[in-house]
This record gives sequence, structure tokens and C-alpha cells, in this order.
Amino acid sequence: MPLTVVVTRDVENRYRGFLASLMLEVSAGVYVAPDMRAGVRTRLWSVLDKWWGTLRRGSVVMIWRDASAAGKLRIETLGVPPREIVDADGVLLALRGLEDGRNQAPAL
Repeated sequence: MPLTVVVTRDVENRYRGFLASLMLEVSAGVYVAPDMRAGVRTRLWSVLDKWWGTLRRGSVVMIWRDASAAGKLRIETLGVPPREIVDADGVLLALRGLEDGRNQAPAL
């Protein structure tokens, strides 16, 4: 059960109330849960994704440890631009999506 962090920016109050019911708000828009189970995290993300798909405002980032992901971090994003963590010869890079939502591989 890894630490889960959710960061919100410019979202409606419903997000804050919902996240605060499941996680500790350590700073404005930053929520942490030290031992959130994968099933709870999946349901939480499903709710946030549904709301964002309807409201289309602001951004939400959720981060947790995942041994199978690059850099052992899994990152989910809603809003623009999406980011993806990539491992470039042991260096972690945050790959920003383009306006059309596609990610562009870094030139190495």
C-alpha cells in the first residue's frame, strides 16, 4: 500500500471535499494518503476522471509508487498538459504532452 499524492489546480470545490474525505490536505490542493489500497485509488481516480470529463476545468495529478513503472512512479493526469515519466538511461524525465494530447519522445 504505497503513499498516494493528489495535486489539484483550479478545480471546483467538489474535488476538494471529495479528496478531503479520503486523504489529508497538507497544503492547498495537495492531498496525501500514506497507505491507500489499489482498489480505493482506482475508484478515487474513476470519480475524478468522470467529473473532469464533464467539467473540463483545472488539472489533477495523482502519483504513487509502482515498481513496474519508469522510475518506480506511476503518474495519472487530467487537464493540460499531461505528463509521463520516462527513464532515459537512469535519469527520470517528465514528458509533457502537446496541445493535442500526444506525448513527444525526448531527443537523446
